[in-house]
Amino acid sequence: MSRESILPIDAVVTWVDGQDPRHLQKLNAYLAEIGGQRPRTADPTRFHNDGEINYCIVSLLKYAPWLRTIYVVTDDQVPNIFNQLKGTPWEEKVKLIDHQTIFSGYEHVLPTFNIRSILTVLWRIPGLSERFLFLNDDFAIIQPVQPEDFFYENGVIVRGEWRSMKDKRWANKIRDLWFRYVPKTKKQKLRDRAKHTNAQIASARMAGFSDQYFWLRHEPHPWRVSTIKNFFDNNPEIFERNIRPKLRDPDQFICEALVAYLELQSGTAIIDESLVALKIDPPDQTEGELIDMIVQADQDKSCAFVCVQSLEKASPELHKYIVDWLNRRIGTLQDLIELPIPHR
Repeated sequence: MSRESILPIDAVVTWVDGQDPRHLQKLNAYLAEIGGQRPRTADPTRFHNDGEINYCIVSLLKYAPWLRTIYVVTDDQVPNIFNQLKGTPWEEKVKLIDHQTIFSGYEHVLPTFNIRSILTVLWRIPGLSERFLFLNDDFAIIQPVQPEDFFYENGVIVRGEWRSMKDKRWANKIRDLWFRYVPKTKKQKLRDRAKHTNAQIASARMAGFSDQYFWLRHEPHPWRVSTIKNFFDNNPEIFERNIRPKLRDPDQFICEALVAYLELQSGTAIIDESLVALKIDPPDQTEGELIDMIVQADQDKSCAFVCVQSLEKASPELHKYIVDWLNRRIGTLQDLIELPIPHR
């Protein structure tokens, strides 16, 4: 297989600045419509912006220079990095896509604050390549990667593991009992993970799996436009139902999981665990655990990705340690400008 046979490949990054007064005004107006109380799915941490997208974009430019275009999907917002990109060799490579564009024809569901709804329409970006990588803005690459790490000529590379759907009711009962002895700070995260698991199972069933589901790891996800478009063309009611909720809904499926399941079901997905991700989540990890994990990641050649969540909740000392590490492993756009531009 030649690299040319799977190029071009684009990247799509979703981003929101939750501190933007216009975003807050839209969200608060919707919350007032539904009773004025802020549900867990509208927690401020879900929309918090601590500059993670800068590392995300710089890492893509630095470690995946073969990407054709990087699309940043937003709701009438512009990340600061776009100002920094002006006049650089990458100014035309990173493009802004508004919700109005990808929700064209379905503007009645806007504004939306629901990542699951947004993911359902990512493939509708005009001019998007058949093959593309999806990343949340809190994700970055920390070492060089190749197109073959995500795609092959006839399909995609997926990372995760098969798990049984059986006995989920008993597992849920045991988890509920366990919650009684878990600190309050961790209870909601555990519940969120349970809901995420249920959404993955729902996605698996939608693709035709009944006994097992593939636990998809939180890493850059390879998509093929034709795979998801063909599914929604044949199931328009499923598409419209999933884009409707303005906040995350337990009945929604996860589109990146559905894409993987459709590829697995058709035999066009290869499971490869050669690359792994480091997850940095200060509220869920002790300072010692985080530092040990970062040190190990530096020594592990298979650790190619990092996910940085809730960075704003780290202590000032830990925050500085993490940012210093990100600057060392990824760097800034200015650092990238000073490097020779790699050839594709």
